[in-house]
Parts: sequence; C-alpha cells; structure tokens
Amino acid sequence: MEIIELLRKPWPWYVAGPLIGLTVPALLLLGNKSFGISSTLRHICAATVPANIPFFKYDWKRESWNLFFVAGIALGGFVATFLLSNPEPIVIASSTKSDLAALGITDFSGLMPADLFSVVNILSLKGLIFLVFGGFLVGFGTRYAGGCTSGHAIMGLSSLQWPSLVATVSFMIGGLICTNFLLPVLLNWVV
Repeated sequence: MEIIELLRKPWPWYVAGPLIGLTVPALLLLGNKSFGISSTLRHICAATVPANIPFFKYDWKRESWNLFFVAGIALGGFVATFLLSNPEPIVIASSTKSDLAALGITDFSGLMPADLFSVVNILSLKGLIFLVFGGFLVGFGTRYAGGCTSGHAIMGLSSLQWPSLVATVSFMIGGLICTNFLLPVLLNWVV
C-alpha cells in the first residue's frame, strides 16, 4: 500500500527530472532511438492512410517502437488519472491564482481550469478559438521547428544540437509572450 501512496503524490523535481533525463541515454543505449512525440502522427498516417503522398512514403515499421511508446504514455495517463489519482487539490501558487482570477479563471478543481476547458466552454466561440487556433499554432510550430518541445528540449539539448537550443529558446519566448500578452487579450476580447 505504501507504493500506491508514493505513486499518488507528486514527485519532487529532483526525482522526476533525472528520471525524465535518463530517458535519453536509455533510448540511445537500447537501440539508438531518438525521443520525441510529434513524429507519431506521421507514423500513424503512414501506417493507415492508403494514399500516394510522398511525405508518408517511408519505412514506418522501423519506427513502430514509437507507436508503442505513445500508447504507453496514453495508458499511463489513464492509469494515473483513474486508478492513482491524488485526492488532494492541485497546488497552485497563490500569486498564479490571483493573476488567473484577474483574467476570469477561478475554478481549479480539476486537472485543467474548468473556466477554459469544461464541455460548455470548449463548445463556445472562445473554446473553438483556443482549441482550433491554438492547435493549429502548436501543429504548425512543431512541424516548422522539426520537432516538439520534448524532442528538442530533452533529446536535442542533451545531445548538444544547436537547432534544438534555438527551438527550445523560441518555445520559451513564444510561451512567455502568449502567456503574458496574448492570453489576456484573447480572454478579454472573446466572449
């Protein structure tokens, strides 16, 4: 029972960080594999879409390990949410709560703020803008940068790749700009 309690509580950064970091050498040692999630959609499309599109014409079976990796992430998320969920509320800094309250976000009862991500809000104009436009920006940025944040920040930086440093710095700057400037405008503008 003690192990279950350990799994239910958030792990400190000095435990979780090195475990995430050890993913890189483990993948490299176990088969010279690169860590990243964004290429999974390409592998799924190459495996299931019977089209003659050059972008999907490659040996996706060689990268099938990535599909199992992502399935494991989804399964792990399901197990963590439904079987190992922490009954304690998510801890958010009081300064963050007050900043979000000034933007009209006050319900922190779930994993994500219900003021933005409840079913009612997702089906509204604001929700559609956040999901569709935000999803487009994330997808475009991932494709344009040649990878996602996990691939560049974890795998690319640890292998000292210059493009990954540029991508990671750009992700951080973009996140800061969106959080501090774009999000308040969108929350106040879209009703």
